[in-house]
Amino acid sequence: MNKQIRVGFPAARVLRLVIPVLLLVLAGRAFNAEAQTETNLYSFGGSPNDGLFPYAGLVQGSDGNFYGTTQQGGASGNGAVFRISPSGTYTTLYSFVGYPGDGEWPYAGLVQGSDGNFYGTTEMGGTNSKGTVFRISPSGSETILYSFPGFPNDGTAPVAGLVQGSDGNFYGTTEMGGTNNVADGGDGTVFRISPSGTYTNLYSFGSHSNDGIEYAYSAGLVQGSDGNFYGATSLGGGNSLSGRCPDGCGTVFRITPSGSETVLYSFGNSPPFAFYPQAGLVLGSDGNLYGTTEYAIMGAGTVFRISLSGSYTSLYSFAGSPAGAWPLAGLVQGSDGNFYGTTSAGGTSANCGHGCGTVFRISPSGAYTSLYSFGSYPGDGGGLWAGLVQGSDGNFYGTTEYGGTYGYGTVFKVTVPLNPPANQISAVQITGNDVAFSIPSVAYETYQLQFTTDLASGIWSNVPGVSVTNSIGALLTLTNTGGAVGPQGFYRFVITP
Repeated sequence: MNKQIRVGFPAARVLRLVIPVLLLVLAGRAFNAEAQTETNLYSFGGSPNDGLFPYAGLVQGSDGNFYGTTQQGGASGNGAVFRISPSGTYTTLYSFVGYPGDGEWPYAGLVQGSDGNFYGTTEMGGTNSKGTVFRISPSGSETILYSFPGFPNDGTAPVAGLVQGSDGNFYGTTEMGGTNNVADGGDGTVFRISPSGTYTNLYSFGSHSNDGIEYAYSAGLVQGSDGNFYGATSLGGGNSLSGRCPDGCGTVFRITPSGSETVLYSFGNSPPFAFYPQAGLVLGSDGNLYGTTEYAIMGAGTVFRISLSGSYTSLYSFAGSPAGAWPLAGLVQGSDGNFYGTTSAGGTSANCGHGCGTVFRISPSGAYTSLYSFGSYPGDGGGLWAGLVQGSDGNFYGTTEYGGTYGYGTVFKVTVPLNPPANQISAVQITGNDVAFSIPSVAYETYQLQFTTDLASGIWSNVPGVSVTNSIGALLTLTNTGGAVGPQGFYRFVITP
């Protein structure tokens, strides 16, 4: 983002002497964990006109609205698809009818395909009452693309969402079914389905010793930079902890688009002895994968980082109330480079036994901040099963499974002053008579350039016409066109909300 400005600056001859002593600082409002605010945008009312219990998170559509699902409610009580604007205008788009002609109980959220439609799964319903894959238009026209027949050859109960691969197909997982451990309902599968409904069962979990078992609530897939898909299973793997995860503590795995699977890591093998990863992974801007586990022997869940080759690092162990506890959802990387997530319990509120849940921030190196505790006021939400999505306005949006005016869950917004990588000007570049200042900015912060000829005086003047708001949060470059022809002096930026 470039903004032409004309400010006083030393002539080129003097410039070389003055640059080393320029005051390159950011002044004004400090970033802190107390400045964020939470807004309850909508409280679900339940059947027959509304959904209830939104277990899944939201996706922002290309129209700027958010779309999501509720696991129950709607006209038939089998769940619903809804749309909500960033300001809270709510519409129920579709109510699932259930077996045999429709799906029911959508645990997972939606993904918007390249064709503009939304795609998702239901845990139950369909021709065989074992779950479906569906497509729904932004206006609410729904089509069942596939009904799962279940074991022994196919999946059952898709409780995770879909991801659209670079090949245009959608990839997902099922909680049960497949060719292995049929007597116990099957260990789960990975599948591929085209936008038109052409379906392929790619892999059945439990196919080799130390393999994962998919029993996870929301562990969908993410496509890595290498074209392969990565995910987590909540059970299975090479490690078991007596009394905690006797069937294995879970895995991180890689699977190729053709169905070749590799276990990259088995949980429960070293302190803090994390187990039960219930959510999918997110690919960070550094090329690593980040995720959460619901439990740990040494803590109330963890945040971890793992490379595409399987190098694992435990970044943080949750301590429970008054901080967060038991994260069921995955993470989202914010525009400031940090990761943001939720916990299903913990926090400072005493209204929910073990706490109503929290929103937190964690850096790629593991620096943790608890940002908000739910249940902080009457009608606030609680019990977060789903993660967050950062809207185009820089705010974070999500759902709570219960709470709100009627106790059936909420849609909320959290406004967080995002921390930039460094609270200083990062570079000054001189090109001819122009000078460019580069500063790490965050979404919807306003940056005002100031100038003084006398540093000792403490008197700073705003440079006219240079008050810039960056809407996405990134490196902000301000070009001082012809700035090498004015008086020498000192510069700084003031940050305002």
